Amino acid sequence: MKIVVIGGSGLIGSKVVAKLREKGHEALSASPNSGVDTITGEGLAEALSGASVVVDVSNSPSFEDQAVLKFFESSTRNVLAAEREAGVGHHVVLSVVGAERVPESGYLRAKRAQEELIKSAGIPYSIVHATQFFEFVKRIAGEATDGDTVRLSTALVQPMAADEVAGAVERVALGTPLNGMVEIAGPEKIQLVEFVRQGLKADGDPRRVVTDPKARYFGALLGDGMLVPEAGARLGKVRFQEWLQSSLPLR
Repeated sequence: MKIVVIGGSGLIGSKVVAKLREKGHEALSASPNSGVDTITGEGLAEALSGASVVVDVSNSPSFEDQAVLKFFESSTRNVLAAEREAGVGHHVVLSVVGAERVPESGYLRAKRAQEELIKSAGIPYSIVHATQFFEFVKRIAGEATDGDTVRLSTALVQPMAADEVAGAVERVALGTPLNGMVEIAGPEKIQLVEFVRQGLKADGDPRRVVTDPKARYFGALLGDGMLVPEAGARLGKVRFQEWLQSSLPLR
């Protein structure tokens, strides 16, 4: 089966492509690096020709509110239009747990707009809501750093390994369209501030991590429950401390 992975050269996309190929599928990595640009449409029709499934794990190059909204709306419209022409039977998109619960975040508002476009497109679809990835712990720290201090809230998160995210996306792509959403998450909940504190400590990062109830997470104030899945989520098995032992130094 031919499956096109939009954003197939990224962290999650490259893993999805590899897993699909291991199963014997024709997995095509579609990204600007491979001559496919979902914003201009360059190479899109050719890439989707003969495809049964399209998996969209692409991300915006800018997280600025208007830029990220423009990216997801433009890219998704172009991909969906090309899917209609190619007769694609299943559109899978990776989104974020809590996207509907954090309206202050411009990034999450853009992901919600993307989801609405997919729901109204008339193409069978599956939306995968994932929690934050272990691999982004240093990026989170970077966004929250003030001098040599990292300020974060005690809101709960339930992060997971990127490899398990990719595995979950692969399984959804090979299944029957959900025409709905499924949540995936790591096996344990942890306070955001403690997640970053443990990651930086393991990496030998000297920054001080402190609790700040007013600290914003990519522009949004967080409350408990905003970024954790509801009952029934599909949980991974890899715990953060286990992942750290095999992943140092962190990028």
